[in-house]
Amino acid sequence: IALFILPGMVLFVLFVLMPIAQSAYFSMYDWDGFGPPTDFIGLGNYTRLINHSVFQISLAHTLIIMTLSLMVQLPLALGLALLVGRGKLRGKRFFRAVLFIPYVFSEVITAIIWRYVLSPGQGLVNQVLGSFIPGFEPIGWLAERDLVLYSYFAVLTWKYFGFHMILYMAGLQGIPRALEDAARIDGATESSVLRYVTLPLLGATIRLTIFLSVVGSFQQFVLVWVLTQGGPVNASELIGTYLYKFGIQRFALGYGSAIAIVLFLITFIFSLVYQRFVMRQDHMVNRI
Repeated sequence: IALFILPGMVLFVLFVLMPIAQSAYFSMYDWDGFGPPTDFIGLGNYTRLINHSVFQISLAHTLIIMTLSLMVQLPLALGLALLVGRGKLRGKRFFRAVLFIPYVFSEVITAIIWRYVLSPGQGLVNQVLGSFIPGFEPIGWLAERDLVLYSYFAVLTWKYFGFHMILYMAGLQGIPRALEDAARIDGATESSVLRYVTLPLLGATIRLTIFLSVVGSFQQFVLVWVLTQGGPVNASELIGTYLYKFGIQRFALGYGSAIAIVLFLITFIFSLVYQRFVMRQDHMVNRI
């Protein structure tokens, strides 16, 4: 058994544990990335990080994206999965493929497409709204501080809700229709069947998508960077863009390592707590 585990453990130590340990070491230095770190400052980078207003803004924006994902993106994906997987809808295969296509696109391609769609000039959104609203003035969806974060979330939802929808549909396929039919025979309404039969049996999949959505919210970088680079004036700044700007672009690798460690700790602690108290029942069922 040890011989079979050894190759994977070697890769895990080299490419996961060692980089984490190196980042923790570099975060204790005021280091620009050139030569060995020598200017030891202890927890100075972490103190600066916590007190930096832009980091606080980026953390707040990340939490907003996470909350919107849980309250809007996942219910939308679940509703579409129920409609396509359980509803009496013609052409289910067609809709399933069309709704999943956005997830196939790379984040760079998605961002480039939506930069044109949301552009203030001849953007598709402004053209459509202008054709229905007399006297409509074009809106800079990615240039308005009050709108850019929600515009980014709309793009994020378009990109990823198909992935969650497929997960929900896979979970629905594992629910025997006989159980739902038995509830209907006993007099349960469709809403009661959904509430007391379908959703509880889909609980493991729902808990998994919540986990993926929360962790994914903290890992966002490429999509928002290509769309706005965190602007205008930090209005769409996320932790990922903050790390890149203040850690890599400014050659402050020690400070960037501190940001990376904080981000790692947030996701790691959430993962441990969530799996320990929320997903534990799913692991116990699988073991049985």
